[in-house]
Amino acid sequence: MRTLWRLGYSARLLKTNNFRTAAANTSFPAVWTLLAQYSGIIPGLFVVVRKYRFFTMPDTVEDKADLKLYSPHPGVRGMTQLNREAFKRTIVVPVLKVKTEIVYTLLKSLKHVILQRPGLKRVVEDPGDENSRFLILDPHKIPEFSLGESEQEVLNQLNVHPEVSKYNLELTYENFKSEEILRAVLPEGQEVTSGFSRVGHIAHLNLRDHQLPYRHLIGQVIIDKNPGITCVVNKTNIIDSTYRNFQMEVLAGESNLVTKVKENNIAYELDFSKVYWNPRLSTEHSRIVELLKPGDVLFDVFAGIGPFAIPAAKKKCHVFANDLNPESYNWLLHNCKLNKVDDKIKAFNMDGRDFLLGPVREELSKKLPLQKEEEKTSFHIVMNLPALAIEFLDAFRHLLVREPCGTAGLPMVHCYGFSKHENPAKDIQERAEASLGTSLDGCCSTYLVRNVAPNKEMLCISFQIPADVLYKRPCPDEAKQASKRLCTRSEFSEEKFLS
Repeated sequence: MRTLWRLGYSARLLKTNNFRTAAANTSFPAVWTLLAQYSGIIPGLFVVVRKYRFFTMPDTVEDKADLKLYSPHPGVRGMTQLNREAFKRTIVVPVLKVKTEIVYTLLKSLKHVILQRPGLKRVVEDPGDENSRFLILDPHKIPEFSLGESEQEVLNQLNVHPEVSKYNLELTYENFKSEEILRAVLPEGQEVTSGFSRVGHIAHLNLRDHQLPYRHLIGQVIIDKNPGITCVVNKTNIIDSTYRNFQMEVLAGESNLVTKVKENNIAYELDFSKVYWNPRLSTEHSRIVELLKPGDVLFDVFAGIGPFAIPAAKKKCHVFANDLNPESYNWLLHNCKLNKVDDKIKAFNMDGRDFLLGPVREELSKKLPLQKEEEKTSFHIVMNLPALAIEFLDAFRHLLVREPCGTAGLPMVHCYGFSKHENPAKDIQERAEASLGTSLDGCCSTYLVRNVAPNKEMLCISFQIPADVLYKRPCPDEAKQASKRLCTRSEFSEEKFLS
């Protein structure tokens, strides 16, 4: 269903003006390529889809026959406290008895029918003959416990008797995949695949209501099946606080929520319970930073712990980074030192609007009048608070009072927002225009960042602030008075000089 939904969404892009997708092009060939990829015609898209979905329970079961053959003991249904011993089960599989010295030769020659399931041995000892071994065959490839002609020919060449025997194979908790375990435990017919984000050693879940009674078991399974994860948390409410963090419950493992992450080759440290961090935004952080050149100025209005600011500083940009959350501000300072850019970033702990009306206005007032048309310095303002950022755009109205020397130095704004509209690009643009008080037709671009939920998109609208919005022009009467005062001062100076 998710793939079909994305196909429908991609088709809508054909009707959207100034809408940039990951293909950076909304021409018919580009969209057709995208559609073809989703339909499986063009290989390689699976990586892209997984990238947007980020982590899911690994080892998804695709073969329906596997569901029956590799299911844990039925007695685990309804289990809420994990009992690994209860998952044991014995299944009957086909085996081939061979001499020890030709085992590895046969493994290569018969690899298409040999059992390939991770965690299970393909070769086991023959309890009745120390000079022989049993090769475990895939029960789905040898359904009648008899080999095909091609396999028998291989065995004849090696003088191996082609008789296939039955072998009792014991499966334990360690042999089952995550989804197999949860499918066996949760009520029949209930959804079991649960996506999660990995933040250092922490796995972050958003469990559905029907999964909550099994949450501690689910948490422990994730730890067991994902090396490096030592703590599993579940979000208990939506992000609606002033500081964009959310309440969470530790489901399994240690209660240490201070973690280390690496994004685009830059290390960050944070307390996941007190600051906002979303690993799904890695590509977007990189996309914006790639727009910057050394010497450019970046104003990061809602900086968090620095995923835009720190890479920009490493690129030798001049960075002004702000966040209202005192915890985020402290971790921003910490990460600046960690990455040795603390001398290149001016950090602030202010409300976003106060930051725009204060430090941003002050810096632009100093730098823009000196900007020349041929000047290569660009000013970028990033506003990554998708729930509210568009409401802050009105702060740019008449932010500066002097006339611009030209349009070359006008700041570029990259503002993020959520949309549930049928045409999200149009929706974001109209809301931005309402806040700015001007039209952005033909002078903005809208980029789809990610799908947050069914029918809910996160987008970034980028535009250069129009001069009519950014600068306050004096009214005619004020202009006359200013001119008169200028003339009076000029006459006074001339009279003083002549005397």
